[in-house]
Amino acid sequence: MVFNLFDIIMLLVIIVVVVQFWRIRAITEYANQYLLRYCEKNQLQLVSVARRKTRIAIHHGKLDWYSEFDFEFSGNGEDSSTGELSMRGLRIENTVLPAYRI
Repeated sequence: MVFNLFDIIMLLVIIVVVVQFWRIRAITEYANQYLLRYCEKNQLQLVSVARRKTRIAIHHGKLDWYSEFDFEFSGNGEDSSTGELSMRGLRIENTVLPAYRI
């Protein structure tokens, strides 16, 4: 079987896409686990997590994914509020919660 340059480039593109898909999934799983621990530590109930934005960004000379997540939580079990989480790769940059009822 003989491969030409186009076949090799297409194979590399497919491999890169699959690896990046797994990387984004790992980031999302890490965000979910972090938010579960964060809410448990602060005696909150985590309701849902949704990724709002994901893009490639350069930070300190390193190319990685920048992701923003919205998450709903409850402080008293009846009301819900929406917080924000931002990450670069697997590093948490910022967690923002609005004032909420206890």
